[in-house]
Amino acid sequence: MLENLSSRLSRVIKTMRGQARLTEENTREMLREVRLALLDADVALPVVRELISRIKQKALGEEVIANLNPGQALVGVVERELTQIIGGDLPAQERSINLAVQPPAVILLAGLQGAGKTTSAGKLAKWLIENHGKKVLTVSADVYRPAAIEQLKTVTAQAGADFFPSETGQKPLAIARSALDHAKRHFYDVLIVDTAGRLAIDEAMMQEVSDLADFLKPAETLFVIDAMLGQDAVNTAKAFNERLDLTGVMLTKLDGDSRGGAALSVRMVTGKPIKFVGVGEKLTGFEAFNPEQMAGRILGMGDIVALVKDVQKAVDIKQAQKLAKKIKSGEKFDLEDFKAQISQMKNMGGLSGLIDKLPAQFQEAAGKVNDKDAERTLRRTEGIINSMTPKERRNPDLIKASRKRRIAAGAGVSVQEVNRLLKQFEQTRDMMKKMQKGGMAKMMRALGGMGRMAGLGGFGGFGRR
Repeated sequence: MLENLSSRLSRVIKTMRGQARLTEENTREMLREVRLALLDADVALPVVRELISRIKQKALGEEVIANLNPGQALVGVVERELTQIIGGDLPAQERSINLAVQPPAVILLAGLQGAGKTTSAGKLAKWLIENHGKKVLTVSADVYRPAAIEQLKTVTAQAGADFFPSETGQKPLAIARSALDHAKRHFYDVLIVDTAGRLAIDEAMMQEVSDLADFLKPAETLFVIDAMLGQDAVNTAKAFNERLDLTGVMLTKLDGDSRGGAALSVRMVTGKPIKFVGVGEKLTGFEAFNPEQMAGRILGMGDIVALVKDVQKAVDIKQAQKLAKKIKSGEKFDLEDFKAQISQMKNMGGLSGLIDKLPAQFQEAAGKVNDKDAERTLRRTEGIINSMTPKERRNPDLIKASRKRRIAAGAGVSVQEVNRLLKQFEQTRDMMKKMQKGGMAKMMRALGGMGRMAGLGGFGGFGRR
């Protein structure tokens, strides 16, 4: 998100070299670029004015230390103020979810139709189970869309939580009463209530969700908003904030073609902390909001901390250690190892979500990744390897013309695709050798090569066709 801001700041850094301090004159152009980028990202005008004012006040006269140029120093100021304005000024306890109540802790999700409330309910349930060990029950009070009830039932099952059934003929308050009673009698820790939305704000919807909040007295009332909304996010946030005692905000679809205005606007307009962010449709695309990390991502500095956490969750450490030991001992990296790496990548979820957390220079190397194309590529690659015999996987040099034809027929692909996979495998094996000889520095340089593995869209090179 806010890629325009990242690129504008990068350009200005290059033009502000050789000066000893930040002055009004040499910051004017950069502040103009920041202002234009924020407005282009559809950030609300009052938020832009406040942010620019704070940056200017803090930047003027700041000394430039030896290892920075004025542009880099100013980016540091922008990052600090950006962090503050999106929630860095709040204590961590206020930014976290409140579960310190008599069980069940009720979490009410409110927002417009299409904001992603139902998917977010499943993601939140999974997050609570995995990170807090909670027993979670979900219920849908959206009696206007049967599909919404079925969708919640599906994502709840995928999350490993329990679902309380409801029907379109029921009243939302009656559903809430029954679900709360069930949660108490069966000793649930958390009850997540998904509410109905509309395509636009109307009085009936606002009254309904307000009545639910009055009855349930939720520990958390989270306003769910689509990050792709720009200026509209401000008006929507104001309306919900006036009618509900919101405790926080959940930003969804951060991976979309977003100009990013909502992330900066909603926090200031509501005065409420952003507590969670969601990316993609997969239940793994969900994390607690961290202002410092988000500011780094907005400015193109990446979110390596979140990336490391994703990798730790998905990667089989024992298998990774076994591979590292094998390579260190001088044994050859084979197609069995290659297949294992593909499985690890699939476990990490959407590839574009992972790349989004890398610093800008690595994102550029990886190129624009289409999740669906990348995943299809990984499946095709796996299919080709599965068509090989164990002996061929352990000794790829055995695979000559007749074997290639047999493998291609078994996988339902062309011989050319088998050739592309083998070529990609050789490139990966060469990279592994470099990592063995050169340590971390060469490994980081090799990331550029990894980015070219079909834009992470191409194990086997299928992704760019």
